Amino acid sequence: MKKYFLLIPCLAFLIVFFIIPIVGMFVDSVYQPEKGWVAQKYLDFFRQRLSRTVYFRSLWMSLLVTLVALLIGYPTAMAVVRVKNDSLRSLLMTLLVFPLMTNPVARTFSWLAVLGREGLINNLLLSLRVLDSPVRLLYTRGAVFIGLLQLFLPLMIISLTSALENLPKDVPLAARSLGANSFKLFTKIYLPLTSEGIVTGSTLVFTGCITAYVTPAVLGGSRVLMLSTLLYQKASVTLDWTMATVIAMIMFLSTLGVNFISRAFSTIGVRRWRRASG
Repeated sequence: MKKYFLLIPCLAFLIVFFIIPIVGMFVDSVYQPEKGWVAQKYLDFFRQRLSRTVYFRSLWMSLLVTLVALLIGYPTAMAVVRVKNDSLRSLLMTLLVFPLMTNPVARTFSWLAVLGREGLINNLLLSLRVLDSPVRLLYTRGAVFIGLLQLFLPLMIISLTSALENLPKDVPLAARSLGANSFKLFTKIYLPLTSEGIVTGSTLVFTGCITAYVTPAVLGGSRVLMLSTLLYQKASVTLDWTMATVIAMIMFLSTLGVNFISRAFSTIGVRRWRRASG
């Protein structure tokens, strides 16, 4: 039992600075002194067409960024893990982590010089005579998507790299010796055994996307409202703190839902692998 005493500082910190504030926010969003326990504000949120549009746009954008990050991050992580030279692998990991050392605000504003009407892409297309006049790349869903993907892709790659490094080296070799081709090796060995890394990376990317404020605000503006920018408007412009609390809880509950679903699929995959292997 003594070893569990080491968990007390961490648990105390989480309870005081995370669980209690979350519970307080949830109570504020469903309790009204004059009416008691109600969920009227949640119903009001989804009854508004703008709120529904913003929510499903944010959910779809976050899921799409997470999926694309997984599709790009998995082969990248596999390539990094297969590098035999330790110095080269350390250099690659440093390059992957380096974007996380840069302030997200600076990283987001740098896209203005690339996607603006006088930016790099428009100037390049105009010089190549592909376009006759500059096109609007900023304040679009594509701009927000690119900004979010560039912002959170390193988190996915780092999570997958860690999972692949912990994969037993003899398992893929044993599968190869038993006649497994590359497709079966990937679907029957790599995916089930690295499911925890996939879940962790997906949760980090999805959470970052659905709660990000600077990137949607700068690259999307008022044309591409996201939950975070709508939350800012409710809290700072209209001073509707109750609705702002509801939006914050919807973001939190959506993240929990995605994490629960991804873990459920991960558990099913691992169980199938265990039944097939033994």
